[in-house]
Amino acid sequence: MSIKSWFPTYIYSKALQASGLAKLNNELAEECRNLRDYDKAGRAWSKKNYPGGYTSYASMNELQRFSSTFAELEKKINKHVLKYSKALDFDLQGKSIRMTDCWVNIMPPLAAHSLHLHPLAFISGTYYVTTPVGCPGLKFEDPRLDRFMAAPPRTASARNENKAHIIYPAKAGNLLLFESWLRHEVAQNRVSKERISISFNYNWS
Repeated sequence: MSIKSWFPTYIYSKALQASGLAKLNNELAEECRNLRDYDKAGRAWSKKNYPGGYTSYASMNELQRFSSTFAELEKKINKHVLKYSKALDFDLQGKSIRMTDCWVNIMPPLAAHSLHLHPLAFISGTYYVTTPVGCPGLKFEDPRLDRFMAAPPRTASARNENKAHIIYPAKAGNLLLFESWLRHEVAQNRVSKERISISFNYNWS
């Protein structure tokens, strides 16, 4: 072909495991809500920085080190991160991957998560625990967006790979992985139930 695609952005999306997701998610949901009740510092930080929602990002963000439930989740996610790293052709130079951060996000009605990225990591991701029907997915931004300059808008029928944004629906039991420099956001939760997810970062050493 005369036209080829270069410099692609890969996003990994797959069920965490083949079976047993309902039981796992029930356990995780209970622990996430218990953590919110316990985490006074996290609730205070969230009130100021995450209006309407709760995150343990600034208070308890290494949950894989302190909870056997989250430690088991880490082991399951590790396998997917290794597959993703291989697909990206990363040369880990004999070093191992390591989950550096792991935190809870609970989005009640009207909570939102603004556009951001994850510095000091090479792979980041989200695992969905509770996703009521109609809750928002994860919206990714084309990393070249600030370089489009005088480019005309895309047509309404543009292929997904040519759109400026793409949304991955939130689905309980599903794991999303992406390179940490890729900006993303979660729109306002407009359903009456809580959306619960677990986010994390990886490094290699």
